[in-house]
Amino acid sequence: MIVLGIDPGLANTGYGVIARRDGRLVALDGGVVQTRAGLEVERRLADIYAAVDTLLAEHEPDGVALEELYFGQNVRTAFAVGQARGVVMLAAGQRGVPCESYTPQAVKGAVCGNGRADKEQVARMVGALLGLESPPRPDHAADALAVAICHVNRAPLTRALAGTGTVR
Repeated sequence: MIVLGIDPGLANTGYGVIARRDGRLVALDGGVVQTRAGLEVERRLADIYAAVDTLLAEHEPDGVALEELYFGQNVRTAFAVGQARGVVMLAAGQRGVPCESYTPQAVKGAVCGNGRADKEQVARMVGALLGLESPPRPDHAADALAVAICHVNRAPLTRALAGTGTVR
């Protein structure tokens, strides 16, 4: 199973690609798609779309896992994150790759065992779970890898429950 994890954002969209091989999680790729603040929003979204489409073509993941929108005090940021999520989902949908969304608390709980873990703790645990020499950087890439880990670890349970008619 190969999963593309996404931490969406208009300025910085983190991505992480992981696979389960021989019962272990392995990082295949990770980084950040950055867009320039001076560009029109539609150009920035097009850049995110193109980068994600390239990642989908290159890695051929079985699924895309996205961090759900965290709606804090800043409505503008929430809309921008929602737009970035939309173009990621569009790229995946055009290639027939299913998407799943996870709350930040669910991701932190899956990776750290604590839904209130801080960014540093998440990065350290992601590094440990993937057998990396050091925690992944920057934070957006670490968060995207965490979302992918969350998805891979939940996939067997989700499939089992789907077969019983309990979920979905």
